[in-house]
Amino acid sequence: MKRRELVRLACGAAAVRAFGLRAARAEPPTIPVVGFLGSESPALFDEQLRLFRKGLGDAGFVEGRNVAIEYRWAKGQNDLLPKLAADLVRRQVTVIVAPQSTPAALAAKAATSTIPIVIFTAGDPVALGLVASLDRPGGNVTGVASLGRDLAPKRLELLHDILPKATVLGLLVNPSNPALTRSTIEAAEAAAHTLGLELEVFRASRDRDFESVFAGLARARASGLVIAIDSFFTGRRKRLAALALDHAVPAIYQYRDFAAAGGVMSYGGNLEEPFRLISLYTARLLNGERPADLPIELAAKIELIVNVKAANSLKISVPPLLLSRADEVIE
Repeated sequence: MKRRELVRLACGAAAVRAFGLRAARAEPPTIPVVGFLGSESPALFDEQLRLFRKGLGDAGFVEGRNVAIEYRWAKGQNDLLPKLAADLVRRQVTVIVAPQSTPAALAAKAATSTIPIVIFTAGDPVALGLVASLDRPGGNVTGVASLGRDLAPKRLELLHDILPKATVLGLLVNPSNPALTRSTIEAAEAAAHTLGLELEVFRASRDRDFESVFAGLARARASGLVIAIDSFFTGRRKRLAALALDHAVPAIYQYRDFAAAGGVMSYGGNLEEPFRLISLYTARLLNGERPADLPIELAAKIELIVNVKAANSLKISVPPLLLSRADEVIE
């Protein structure tokens, strides 16, 4: 064999060995990371987490297999959300999900203009400055909007239907969610004026506030309570229903399990539809689509649930017409 061929073969063998060494030392392929920015604690968000993971799985992304999820929980303290959002940005997550919380959506938007963000808010995303328009978001934010804020006047009207002699009704809001709280109060006050009612506004942003809220309802001689849509209240919807029953206060909120737990009525959407949409949008962003091209989806399904058993225990007669309109009657 000629010397030139020996040199060529030796060089080739060395290259193969070097490539094999690099391959052995190479890092395993990375998987995309979803940053989950929760305004509550996981214990109060278990159903929403189940729905989110299921939706991701249906779209082909399984946590721990081909996607990782970094969780950050504010545990009911909205003032912590900006710091938590900034932490996810430093972590360089692929997508940030800010579910069921206007403050979380605003914190994520303020933290980054480049990482795609999926939101679920009861407010108007355009009025909140999250997107340029519903059809063409135009930036790094997309997701789902519910009609939660817009339904507060209707909940007031429904409560008045079963309490026709009422002159004062209460509205419970979360002051740590100022953008949504302000618009909800304005809409509810306008509806109360139309109905000839006095509206007493009560505020709660901590668990210990609830007892003083119900004591205040008694002092104000309020005949019933409308609970404004808010992730803080959603996480505590069963407890609020139990408190309303214990204090003999007819109350209405958004979700069915509030009525099932003792609230007289619920009126609004369910959790399944918006979290299915959030999961779908998250998967599409993980697959490389641009948030600017994904229009804001509206979670439009509305349900009226009436708990006749709870109403009877409070000596309230539910009008037959209202019962005929209900999607479900709990006997």
